[in-house]
Amino acid sequence: MNPNDILNNENLNYGIIGNCKSAALINADSSIDWCCLPQFDSPSIFANILDNDIGGSFKILCDPSYALNQNYCNKTSILITNFSNKTNEFEVLDFMPRYQKESGVYYSPPEIIRFFKLIKGKPKFNILYDPRLEYSNGETSNFIKDDFIVSVVDYENHDTLYLYTDFDKSKFLNNEELVLEKDHFVSITYYEKINSFNIENSLFEFEKTKVYWRNWCAKTPSFELYNDQIIRSAITLKLLTFEKTGAVLAAATTSLPETIGEERNWDYRFCWIRDASMVIKVFTKLGHQKIVKNFINYILNLIPDKNEKLQIMYGIDGNKNLAEKTLDYFKGYKNSSPVRIGNAAFIQKQNDIYGILMDAIHYQILKFNQDNDKNEELWSIVKSIVWVVENNWSLPDKGIWEFRNEDKHFTFSKVLCWVAIDRAIKVSEIIQNGISARKWRPLRDKIFDDIMKNAWNKKVGAFTQSYNSNYLDASVLLMETYGFISPKSPKYIKTVKVIEKELLVNGLMFRYKNDDDFGSPSSSFTVCSFWLIDSLFKIGEENKAKIMFDKLLNYGNHLQLFSEDIDFKSKRLLGNFPQAYSHLALINTAMKFNLKHNE
Repeated sequence: MNPNDILNNENLNYGIIGNCKSAALINADSSIDWCCLPQFDSPSIFANILDNDIGGSFKILCDPSYALNQNYCNKTSILITNFSNKTNEFEVLDFMPRYQKESGVYYSPPEIIRFFKLIKGKPKFNILYDPRLEYSNGETSNFIKDDFIVSVVDYENHDTLYLYTDFDKSKFLNNEELVLEKDHFVSITYYEKINSFNIENSLFEFEKTKVYWRNWCAKTPSFELYNDQIIRSAITLKLLTFEKTGAVLAAATTSLPETIGEERNWDYRFCWIRDASMVIKVFTKLGHQKIVKNFINYILNLIPDKNEKLQIMYGIDGNKNLAEKTLDYFKGYKNSSPVRIGNAAFIQKQNDIYGILMDAIHYQILKFNQDNDKNEELWSIVKSIVWVVENNWSLPDKGIWEFRNEDKHFTFSKVLCWVAIDRAIKVSEIIQNGISARKWRPLRDKIFDDIMKNAWNKKVGAFTQSYNSNYLDASVLLMETYGFISPKSPKYIKTVKVIEKELLVNGLMFRYKNDDDFGSPSSSFTVCSFWLIDSLFKIGEENKAKIMFDKLLNYGNHLQLFSEDIDFKSKRLLGNFPQAYSHLALINTAMKFNLKHNE
């Protein structure tokens, strides 16, 4: 991609930096357009991505002679934006510090460091520093002090932000021209620093952070095919983990629309049990056991009582009430309102979460059973899930796509109820010699028979979205992935082919085509395209699958990052970003091609 093309199109050309406490999105033009401090779900300090008038940003402004190029420092989350013309050149290195201290504790402050590195000449630029605290609610005022610039808002809530720099603070804040004749630093931090902070400190933070990420990547297996994409996706998933509790976020943003101009805008800065469990299974495959343990602890802390049912999602601190409200003063991304914080879906009933969580628990016990200090607590959860599924599998629910109107007997939910019992049986066989498995097998068979009888539609020639429905749904493709049905089953093969014919458009997949709460879907759901590729691979159409996969990878942005959705025609990225679902599916699919390659 031509560097200047990055700046001229309408794509989500953002890089993500973070430290497992919070994250920031940095545009290809250098602008920090989204960041919440001190943690992921805090109010924003920059929200230009949601409103380019009042959202707030931190941007470096050069004359048009400068070409911009952006990439990651290899095998790190450190983002490098290069500014260059024939005479002058400099780089901006953006990162959020993260490294292990001598005590063994990880240092991850709510802080962004921007390091300005002189390459040649005497580059000139202006700084637009415009923080808007508390989701731009009220007026943020900036004051120059001896050691820092402090930003203060005192409206409905009081909040502060501190900036340390060795630039001239007055020129910096007043958007006056700056000349780069040596390296400089900027540190934006939620807390006032106790000790002085200078460029040597920022370089120390940079080197330590780089070493941390290189070490982390070294623990990730190398692959002959698609290794760069797997590593970048693994780092991205790591950036969406909240180390304090073990929660895994669905995405780093809120209210980026699934379709421009529509209202399918949701806050994804929470931990969906479904999404997180899928991410954890991927990390188990990659050998990152600490992340797996942290998530298991998160789950254990959520359900201390044996009779307490799981919600479909929680706050990253374990909050159970995620009440939704709109910020009506924001115009939204590309004028797509409303902007929402919180997510009303937390009250929904979705029976599939039990199977997906049970699958992750089983996989963790299977892979790491020698480290069984949590097995007794996990076994208690397993038994509770079996009880819940036994009493609820035959009831309708909202389904994986979180329909907000009537409940239905969704095929995917039923299949995952089967998965819950199947994996519970397998766990029983591993840790208690199958004692409980004997009484659970009839339930597994009963659910299986019910699905085969009611989800198959002879007229359509496929398993459909829900019982007694003619609608197709990409989630049904996962029946084979979870072991419910063989890839050689004629019914599964027919389902894959019918779904490919009806839901694949311009090389991308619909989730479904039927109307939902907001009308007819009009964008492609990225993870579904990966699911179809997997399914085609499994039924023997490997060449077609690989061609589709290679093409799909080209739809990522300039940094190989994916959002939730892709526009069918323009191929622009849409929806919340970066999306955990998309990146975990990318890794899973790439690993399948590697396994085949190594046979």
